[in-house]
Amino acid sequence: MKIRKPFKIIAFDADDTLWINEPHYGEVEHQVENLLKQYLDAPDLKEQLYAREKVNLKLFGYGAKGFVLSLIETAIELTDSKISAADIHQIISWGKDMLTRPIEVLEGVENVLHELEEDYALMLLTKGDLFDQESKLARSNLARYFTHVEIVSEKNEQVYQGILDRYGIAASDLLMVGNSLRSDILPMVEIGVTAIHIPYHTTWVHELVNSKEAEKTSYLEFEQISKVLDWVRS
Repeated sequence: MKIRKPFKIIAFDADDTLWINEPHYGEVEHQVENLLKQYLDAPDLKEQLYAREKVNLKLFGYGAKGFVLSLIETAIELTDSKISAADIHQIISWGKDMLTRPIEVLEGVENVLHELEEDYALMLLTKGDLFDQESKLARSNLARYFTHVEIVSEKNEQVYQGILDRYGIAASDLLMVGNSLRSDILPMVEIGVTAIHIPYHTTWVHELVNSKEAEKTSYLEFEQISKVLDWVRS
């Protein structure tokens, strides 16, 4: 007889939890940095780009489109407006490639979703650009596993509580699985939800949290997403 945890819904983050995402941003950053070498001896893109992204988040939100706009703006600033239209067009082209490239589902993900859908309603709970996230879900071929899809512009306690209220469930009825302590785990735990952290080897600096802050929060952490299945059914 299988023993199952008494959750009604299991929610999964998408980017770098179900499929590869952040490394693609790093690839484009590297390409732009190489592009800027014709204008600068040693272009220091990363720090200035992040500063620009932080300012632009409230205007563009999360996702590849805002990232590319911030890249272009940063490139113009770093080159003192000397970057050519052709090179700006190249950056836009790399951004378009990000929006259309095949989705690489992480190892073990599909089996976990397939097994869990037998006993639970599954929710995709991700933040970012609506069109981009819907496209990635469709290209991943994972949409059939999810009863619910929530794409939000921000992940915090207020947004998560609003989702609980909308579905009419208690915090104890929801299990959250994600790779970002800042977005997926800590705010969920704050409102009483059980959360499982699956670390990913690459994390956007905006999603990093102070280790002391994380230590004050009670959550589970597994190295592989397959362990989620083992824990839920143990």
